Amino acid sequence: MQALPGFRDFLPSDCAARNYIFAKWREVARRYGFVEWEGPVLEPTELYKKKSGDEIVGQLFNFVDKGEREVSLRPELTPTLARVVAAHEREFRKPLKWFSIGQFFRYEKQQRGRLREHFQLNCDIIGESNFSADVELIALSIDILRSFGFTAEDFVVRISDREFWTDFLKQQKTPSERWEEVLQTIDKSEREPRDKTAEKLGKLADPVLSILDKGGRSGKLDQLVDDLGARGLAEYVDVDVRIVRGLAYYTGTVFEVFDRRGKLRAIAGGGRYDNLIGQLSDDAVSMPALGFAMGDVVLAELVRARPTAREKMEAAVRDELKIDIYIVIAKEERRADALSQIQQLRENGYRVDYPLIATKVGKQFQNAEDSGATIAVLYGDEWPQVKVKTLATREEKLIAHDQLLDFLAKPSSRSS
Repeated sequence: MQALPGFRDFLPSDCAARNYIFAKWREVARRYGFVEWEGPVLEPTELYKKKSGDEIVGQLFNFVDKGEREVSLRPELTPTLARVVAAHEREFRKPLKWFSIGQFFRYEKQQRGRLREHFQLNCDIIGESNFSADVELIALSIDILRSFGFTAEDFVVRISDREFWTDFLKQQKTPSERWEEVLQTIDKSEREPRDKTAEKLGKLADPVLSILDKGGRSGKLDQLVDDLGARGLAEYVDVDVRIVRGLAYYTGTVFEVFDRRGKLRAIAGGGRYDNLIGQLSDDAVSMPALGFAMGDVVLAELVRARPTAREKMEAAVRDELKIDIYIVIAKEERRADALSQIQQLRENGYRVDYPLIATKVGKQFQNAEDSGATIAVLYGDEWPQVKVKTLATREEKLIAHDQLLDFLAKPSSRSS
């Protein structure tokens, strides 16, 4: 038996690497004043239909549960966020600055950087229409990636503005019912042949392609770059009006994060969606909002591809998998004394392991080395003293067993 296609097993080292990513996400989000929340992994299918239409069902892991309800594993968090905010927004001071780390599921074709399940960071600011929130959110996405050791040579945030294009379409007197089709075409223009894009655009081809060739600008986007520059972050962003984000609910600033070498899918993406909460809320709660999502699959690929980032993660993985102290029980009659001290050490915060059954001393010391322990403590003929061995230097000391905690508390005792 193997894992289902598009699903992953996380062995201990994989889990440690995932925990490292989660820890960085949490650390930086909290530095920005965001607080963590979570919603259920299972929601009524209707919630996703309400946001994306009936066609979304083909991308869902959906089924009828034992209560005869049509339900789905969540493919994204925004519909749940809208439901929760509508129900509880009066309980919180505005703006809400919330983040969540959860698992998501999409029944779609597997590709590099895209699986049928993944973990994702979602960061949202609810209840603030001021442009400062857009700057704050993009700065957060940049600082999250910098925390992994990436620089401006590794990634770029490509920023755009949906209003730039809606204003253009109004000037061109394009019927509003065609706007979404045009925006979708612009969004795909970088990935499709130019003639195909021109064919889809029809009479709009010349003006649109001229803008894409020359690079459109707007006062809002220039201000965004200036505000990020005031934080020392301008080198991480490029204005690129080809970025539209193919989702109809975006209303203003949009952005996507890519590796500079262009080898990977988008690392993160998001923008402003001021009308969506009102559309999804049964309570008619309408609030300005913006957010972004960053998945673990593409991010992990980028980490592995950059030596500095990879080394930081590998060091964190080694640290998570290692223990502090390995207890070597050389005399089985000392096992009860060793277990008593093991409990005491663990209660004082040390990561401690020991042989569960009688084992040759040489094998125990090998286990100590393999576990990454800094020291081994031997219970044997020296009792009531114990032999403390620093594994890196092979230095040994005899310590009275009731003085072990005090000895370990000295910085020099655990140097490697």
